[in-house]
Amino acid sequence: MKNAYSWLLLLGLVVAVRVESAERIVTLSPHLTEWIYSLQAQDRLVGVSAFSDYPEAAAELPVIADYQGVDFTALMALEPDLVLAWGGGNKPQDIARLKSLGLRVYISQPQTLDDIATEMLDVARLTGQVESGRSLINRYRQELNQIQTQYQNLKTVKVFYYLWAQPLMTIGEGAWANKILTTCGAESVFIDSPIDYPEVSVKQVLLRQPALLIAASDQSVQTLENFWTPHRSVIAAPLVTADANALHRFTLRITAAIDTLCQRIDHYRK
Repeated sequence: MKNAYSWLLLLGLVVAVRVESAERIVTLSPHLTEWIYSLQAQDRLVGVSAFSDYPEAAAELPVIADYQGVDFTALMALEPDLVLAWGGGNKPQDIARLKSLGLRVYISQPQTLDDIATEMLDVARLTGQVESGRSLINRYRQELNQIQTQYQNLKTVKVFYYLWAQPLMTIGEGAWANKILTTCGAESVFIDSPIDYPEVSVKQVLLRQPALLIAASDQSVQTLENFWTPHRSVIAAPLVTADANALHRFTLRITAAIDTLCQRIDHYRK
């Protein structure tokens, strides 16, 4: 009897694993699309959000969500058995509706760099890719730990990190990018901002005299420098760029982008 019970228990576990392994997946954020490709589960990906452009093959999939929200008619036509949503980007009412429709929904909302690892492992379980997921996450955590160890005891560099120039948008303490700066031993000069993404004036930047200007942009340094040229008699801080696409997407590419940014910051550390 005991052996029979054990077999039934084992059978139940197997069935549970099969139920969890999604066969038709929809992603509602570019970072979640990239996770599916990293986990080698892209053959089951049937729909994505706008701007799911990495890797390039993702751009060929049907787009069923954008900044306006989810196209529920298009989504339901794909008959997904797993929807991956972004708590920080998708509309709360859309997520609530997905659940009310009886769909299995996983909500991603990374708050720390390690959350990327934790959540990606959750998705690995949901897609039956646990082994490859653990391998990816172990490597990610090793890379992240190496960077943190290298820069954690260095003198803090005060920087002005901005997302674009018109309007001039920077970051406060709770912004995602400030977690990255902390890893590099740097800190936003607007760390005291009551909001995470404040709009500031050039005058405010000049008054705070950052040691380094960091533009989260894919434009050339020369193009970005043109914005600061009229003010160079007042501010001498060097200008470097940060890979915004990799740094702000919560994917495995972030460690390489952080490492590059840390090196650029460290080059000007006094």
